Amino acid sequence: MQTIVTRFPTETRQAEIVAAALRLAQDRGPAAITTTDLASALGLSQGALFKHFPSKDAVWLAVVTWVADNLLRSLNAAAEQAPTPLAALRNVFEAHVDFVSTYPGVPRVIFHELQKPQDSPLKHQVRRLMQDYRNLLLRLLNSAVQRCDAASDLDAPAAATLFVGIVQGLVMQCMLSGQIEAMRAEAPRIFRLYLQGIGAKS
Repeated sequence: MQTIVTRFPTETRQAEIVAAALRLAQDRGPAAITTTDLASALGLSQGALFKHFPSKDAVWLAVVTWVADNLLRSLNAAAEQAPTPLAALRNVFEAHVDFVSTYPGVPRVIFHELQKPQDSPLKHQVRRLMQDYRNLLLRLLNSAVQRCDAASDLDAPAAATLFVGIVQGLVMQCMLSGQIEAMRAEAPRIFRLYLQGIGAKS
């Protein structure tokens, strides 16, 4: 009896490899995940894996690119659905928390790359993500000031830095405790403190 081998389009297989890498990153850092691990997670040989990505670094670059594109899309969509800048900030905060709760391997990938001293295409992608994220926050914060929904003397760049910092702090705390799902429960009261910090009027 002839064995039938199912062949997937390159884009489909690459997406599966990226998803597998993120799943494995839930429990260990990218440095500890080998190409053998990635191939085994999908029932592939290493040779088959390398047909879709030439190296392990290429896999992680695809992972970071996927994270940047999908996280930013999620954050922008969340902001666009809100009637006011403050509501948009809340939506963005919740969307970021939801994204990390859904893909808990993401923080390990991002933090691992930022800890490397050398520059790399992966680090460039992380920088692009952070810059685009920051630009979104600055736009919303400046709009809040213009509408008199936040303090008139608000330091918007500092407020943007604080916003990202409290999300990262919440993520790190929940990762250390092993309770990623707790982020969703903690997020509302932490965001209320952030609103107080920027002098929100409502």
